Amino acid sequence: MSGFNPSWLALREPADHDARDPEIEDLVAGRLGERDNAMVLDLGCGSGSNLRALAPALPDHQFWRLVDHDAALLDAARDRLESWADASERKSGGDLHLQKGEKHIRVAFEQADLRSGVAALLSPTPDLVTAAALFDLVSASWMEGFARDLAACGAPLYAVLTYDGREIWRPGHLLDERILAAFHRHQGRDKGFGPAAGPGSVAALAAAFERAGYAVATADSAWVLGPQQSELIGELAAGIAQAAVETGDLTPEEAQGWAQARGGASRVLVGHQDLFATPPR
Repeated sequence: MSGFNPSWLALREPADHDARDPEIEDLVAGRLGERDNAMVLDLGCGSGSNLRALAPALPDHQFWRLVDHDAALLDAARDRLESWADASERKSGGDLHLQKGEKHIRVAFEQADLRSGVAALLSPTPDLVTAAALFDLVSASWMEGFARDLAACGAPLYAVLTYDGREIWRPGHLLDERILAAFHRHQGRDKGFGPAAGPGSVAALAAAFERAGYAVATADSAWVLGPQQSELIGELAAGIAQAAVETGDLTPEEAQGWAQARGGASRVLVGHQDLFATPPR
């Protein structure tokens, strides 16, 4: 699990798409269902997985603004989307015009640092703000400002695959509890947004939007992995073990032994939640 490089994002994408909660997605689609078109702002877009998952549920004409701080990931997103589409055209400035089935999708790519907030990205007001696997990296105080910014323009939020702290590995291992505790401690480190909310991020995000007057719905979107996802399981175990070592709570030998044993796990559950927050009409 090597950070946010394109190979890791490509490896996890099928599991991410399978895990997304269909009822929450139906709420999102229903919110936009009467429209002929939709403008979507995707924060921390990575290689564009969120667009590929959600675009089929949205109106036939879509304009996506993909935002990430990493120019290499934006390049990867452009390449992946061109390969995914049935037809694509690259415009001057790097925008894409894509056709996927009945969907006509214009995509703009924007490099931006989200640490100071998102207010500058909210004009024009998007019909939907979305993000995948982002909010466990930010602080509760950043979420409060984020909720206020969205409330000021009345944009809804669809946040998917936010880590909630649950991990179950089968068969069990003597170091499971220590590894998980160390991993959670590592998750709480400052990623540039203040002390990260980590496993508490779903509750913090929901509370921030409820205080801003939003109605909030959440649902489980856990990964449930088996032997057919052995490569993903192995990379996941290696990344968790490395994070545990970096806390100093386990020796490299302990963590490496755990990761080697976990590479052959028969079943792994990693907890996530999806959230849809809608402002008062």
